[in-house]
Amino acid sequence: MSKNEKLGKYLNEIFRKYGKKLSSKDPVWNLHDLTEERDIEIAALFVSCFSYGKVEQINSFVRRFAGRIGNDWHEFTLNFSEQKDKKYFEDLYHRFNTPNDLSRLIRSVNSALNSHGSLKHLFLSGLKDDDVNIVNSLDSFSSALCGFDAPERFRYLLPQTSKGSACKRLNLFMRWMVRKDEIDTGCWAEVGTRRLVMPVDTHVYNVSRSLGLVDRKSCDMKFAVMLTDTLKMFDPDDPVKYDFALCHIRMDKLF
Repeated sequence: MSKNEKLGKYLNEIFRKYGKKLSSKDPVWNLHDLTEERDIEIAALFVSCFSYGKVEQINSFVRRFAGRIGNDWHEFTLNFSEQKDKKYFEDLYHRFNTPNDLSRLIRSVNSALNSHGSLKHLFLSGLKDDDVNIVNSLDSFSSALCGFDAPERFRYLLPQTSKGSACKRLNLFMRWMVRKDEIDTGCWAEVGTRRLVMPVDTHVYNVSRSLGLVDRKSCDMKFAVMLTDTLKMFDPDDPVKYDFALCHIRMDKLF
C-alpha cells in the first residue's frame, strides 16, 4: 500500500468516526433544531461568523440569542427593527464583538433578504458556471454583506478572500450549507461539493503540514485551496468532508 493510500485510509477512518450526528460539541449541531431552509441558512451564517474561541462559549452565545428570538431566525431578521428589537441582544457579547456588531449583521442579512429573497440567491448571483471553486463567489458574498464602511471588528466576522484570508468560518458556513450527511444540511446543493474549499484554522493547518498534505508555510486562502486540491486525491467529488477528520486529529491528540 502506497503512502497516499495509507493516508487516505487513515483519513477515512477518522471521518467515519466523527461523521455522525452529535459526535462532538461542534457548533453545527445548533442547526439541527431547525427544519426550514430559510431559517437554517441565516442561523448557519450567524453561528459560523461567531465560531471563534472556545466551543462552549460559542454554543452558549448562540443559544442565548436563539432563545430570545424563539429560534425563528428568518422572521426575526426579515422584520428586524433596530429601535424595537435591539433589546433582545443589548447584553450579548462574544469575545471582542459587541451587540452593535450583532445588530449590524442582522441589518446586512435583512438587506440581502429584501434584495435577493434569500442568502442562497445572493450567493448564487456571484457564482459562475465555469468557477472551479467558490473563492470568487465567496468574496462577492462577503463584500455584499459587509458593505464599504464597516469597522475592522465587524469585518473580522465577514473576511474577504481577495485580501488573502483563509476565511475559515465562511468556508465552514459553505460546508454546512452545501454538503449533505448527518453533519451538514445540504440546503445549497446547487453549489456543488466539489467546488467547496477546506475551512482552515490553526488546528487544520498544523495537522495538514504534519501529515505532509501541504508544505506551504502561510496559513491563507492559497493554503486552503492547495489543501482542498490535495484532498481530492481521496475524494474528488467531496474533498471537504475531511474537515471534521483533520480538525479532530489535532484536537483529540490522535496524531
